[in-house]
Amino acid sequence: MSEALTMPLDDTKKWLEHQTSSLFTPVHSKAEKMAKEMGKTLQNLAEASKMLLENSEKEIEKKNAKTYKRARALNKLARLFVERIHKIKVPDHISHTSLSDFAQETQQVFITIDVDVRNWFPRISPFFIMDRRKFVTIFEKTKESLKELGNFLTKEYVKTKKLEETFQKINTLKTLLTQLNVILEEKTKIGNEKISIEQEITQIEQKRIELEGRGGINQLNKITKEIEALSTEVRHTLQHLQKPFIKLQALSLHGGGSGLTHEEVSKLNQYLENPFDALATESIDYPMLKQILQKLTRMISEGKIQLKPDKSRKAEQAIANILNQNSLENLHRKCVATMSQKNQLSTSAELTETKARLSKLEEQVEILKRRREGIDSRDNIAERNYKETQEKIRSFKSQIENEIFAFLNKRIHIE
Repeated sequence: MSEALTMPLDDTKKWLEHQTSSLFTPVHSKAEKMAKEMGKTLQNLAEASKMLLENSEKEIEKKNAKTYKRARALNKLARLFVERIHKIKVPDHISHTSLSDFAQETQQVFITIDVDVRNWFPRISPFFIMDRRKFVTIFEKTKESLKELGNFLTKEYVKTKKLEETFQKINTLKTLLTQLNVILEEKTKIGNEKISIEQEITQIEQKRIELEGRGGINQLNKITKEIEALSTEVRHTLQHLQKPFIKLQALSLHGGGSGLTHEEVSKLNQYLENPFDALATESIDYPMLKQILQKLTRMISEGKIQLKPDKSRKAEQAIANILNQNSLENLHRKCVATMSQKNQLSTSAELTETKARLSKLEEQVEILKRRREGIDSRDNIAERNYKETQEKIRSFKSQIENEIFAFLNKRIHIE
């Protein structure tokens, strides 16, 4: 088998035209000629229909009792003929497909006109005999032209149909390659936009890191970690009071008789929700907690709050440690001091300004991230279109190469 001939796409069409000119050019020229002739015969038929229309209108104007109804019928029929014929359009670009569609459309119109002629012309008889004969003569010639066109399509033009489709595929392939270049340009543009966005985000992140490294923010972060550690310690220290506190809370809300004041109930809720804040906001010797514990002890002794023996023993021990031994004194002092440091630092002018600048930087980063998401979405679409177009190009190249081999028994490779 001979080696495949490699050629650029731009040269493929000219080469194929040269290789097939003896077969394709005469047939295509004949197709164009027959389409033009068919257009002329349709124009003649349209003129004949207008003749029926005009002559029937003249007869209607006479208002002759013998011919009036038949003239009206012919006028309506002729108007339909004109409308139907004018809807038929000879294709601008002649191909086997376009010419076949044109022939089928014309055939459907002729079938309808044929039925109307057979049904109505006898009823209009004997009037308008010369006009009707003239129309029928032209109509028969037009049908004969359509028959010749049909024979040409099925016997001659069909032989070059596949070749014609191959030429169309070459044109389509050129369009696809142009589209691929456009997509590549779009992908490059999107890639540059992504790089620019990433650079902006990196610059802002660097500014944020520098701001967070300054004294105020750095110290605040340190205090925040200390508060987290103290919060864990407070929860651990008060863990055996958790269940009694919950029962006391329920008693104060629903059962009544807890003896807690409104202020003490609020403080109890705070100890359950955020023990660190509750202890840090206590006065010296944490009097609110002690009052709550004293009333809790009474509720337990009176049986209004019941606990399992082990839980009751641990709760009583924890209460005794707090009330009698001030076991929370050091922890309370640490919490108060740390909370005070945080409050002082949080209200400083320097930290307020730094927070505002950080907030603005975070907003800028969020805006850039949303833009990046939009760019990523466009990039995904472009990538999908790129792959789909590549696959179409590969498919069309393969089809064209195989079809050329079938026509000419010559292998080519399109670059």
